[in-house]
Amino acid sequence: MQEQALKEFERDVVYLDALSNETRQKIIILLGSHLEEGLTVNELAEKLELSQPATSHNLKALKDVGMISSTRSGTQQFYYLTLDETILRLESLLAAVKASYPYSAAAKVIESERKSKK
Repeated sequence: MQEQALKEFERDVVYLDALSNETRQKIIILLGSHLEEGLTVNELAEKLELSQPATSHNLKALKDVGMISSTRSGTQQFYYLTLDETILRLESLLAAVKASYPYSAAAKVIESERKSKK
């Protein structure tokens, strides 16, 4: 079972990496608050107080793993959240980890750490 969890982790580390960046987290939050209309790179850059190239770099990283998508309307490109696959992958990873490492063992470690801090 541990082997399955490690395989899941190796496969899904790209999602965790994308989510570990604070700017990308902010982009996801901003796009989450504009689900219907999406946002352009310039709107995101302004809200994030970042340059357009820095914003585009982070958008590309999120788009590469499928967390966002974009559509063109005239000269504007709008970005939207597309987290379905990410959510499924992370749920699968969590299930594999839970199956490999029983909660009772984790709870014992946490409780032991809590007691040692007192």
